[in-house]
Amino acid sequence: MQHHPARLIGTKRDGGELGEDEIRDLVRGVVDGTLVDAQLGAFLMAVCCNGMTPRETAALTLAMRDSGRVLRHDHVQRPKVDKHSTGGVGDKVSLLLAPLVAAAGVAVPMVSGRGLGHTGGTIDKLASLPGYRTDLSPERFAQVLEQCGYAMAAPSAEIAPADRRMYATRDVTGTVESVPLITSSILSKKLAEGIDGLVMDVKCGRAAFLPQEHDAVQLTESLLAVGRQAGLRLAALVTDMDHPLGLAIGNALEVAEVLAALDGPCPDDLREITLALGVEMLLLAGVAADADGARGTLERLWRDGVVRQVFRHNLELQGGDGAVLDDPARLGRAPVVLPVEAAQRGFVADVDPLALGRVVVDLGGGRRQPGDAIDPHAGIVLGKVLGDAVEAGDVLAYVHARDRAAARVAAERVAAAMPVGEERRRRRPLVLRRLA
Repeated sequence: MQHHPARLIGTKRDGGELGEDEIRDLVRGVVDGTLVDAQLGAFLMAVCCNGMTPRETAALTLAMRDSGRVLRHDHVQRPKVDKHSTGGVGDKVSLLLAPLVAAAGVAVPMVSGRGLGHTGGTIDKLASLPGYRTDLSPERFAQVLEQCGYAMAAPSAEIAPADRRMYATRDVTGTVESVPLITSSILSKKLAEGIDGLVMDVKCGRAAFLPQEHDAVQLTESLLAVGRQAGLRLAALVTDMDHPLGLAIGNALEVAEVLAALDGPCPDDLREITLALGVEMLLLAGVAADADGARGTLERLWRDGVVRQVFRHNLELQGGDGAVLDDPARLGRAPVVLPVEAAQRGFVADVDPLALGRVVVDLGGGRRQPGDAIDPHAGIVLGKVLGDAVEAGDVLAYVHARDRAAARVAAERVAAAMPVGEERRRRRPLVLRRLA
């Protein structure tokens, strides 16, 4: 490093502002190891405590982007737009959204992550599709994108390598919850994808990374400001994660829900969020003149089966078994499926997404640590949602587990997370705010 690390750390510790050159030097030290773990932890803590100016955050984001390979897709003539979600329970939107938007003429180069804790990850869901590969080389990624309109891959070591080390250090130093660090982590990887535009789905609610709406708005505003400084077209929706999205929670179960939705039957909330984000992507890409026109195009493509065809094309290009579309049983199934029954008559008074997400983790369907193995078939499928009327004995949900003992324990927890009462409650709006 050209600058002494202790001086740069001290500047942030005392609330000062670092220059672009200094920030780039720090990021070089992160990648080549000259900034040792203790110094990186101290720097991240200083940022977490004192924040960064918008200029500093933009400089950090671009330095992290440039720490590895920055993809270009000049051979793809379509506008290139991606979507990023901050994560939630039952959020399988990307699996529907990418083929939907690709069917409308927009290229979607999507680099996604794995799940950690109670929030699921797109890459884990895709791993439950027989044969489907997400470990694509940049060259193969580009080929798939050109041929079918979208490609889905796990982050490679070549893309924003500074973020890999910084995120791992944030995870063990209590510095994850920092708006500048979250902003730079998300955008550095997205900017390295070679996109023209990005739509953000920032979740808030009990199962969201940021439960409070004002915190979600603060992060959204930071993402928009920094993304614009980097020359990216952006739009963002702040959406509800106070209840699960869709009916399925768990990797193969969520994929099965997506396969069914390609043919039409789709939970209302999943359909609504998918269309809302799709509209924003078409508007950013400039392929639709207004929101009504964009929505009409997407609904027609979905209804006419075009989205299913694009999904199949991508599935086959990335090594998946196309027969799973016609026979979802090829996804497999947990050995035990146990119904959770209502003990009384009334209305479903709550569906606690955080509690249900944790049940799925304990069943083996999620990770406590990054290296944990995943049981793709473990999870929960809801039979009822908030406000539904039930009679005693009606099925509230089904637990999918590897053995009966685990299923029984999980069923008790699911029943507690889905109480039945006398008052009928309704879910708040799915889209809480739009920012652009």
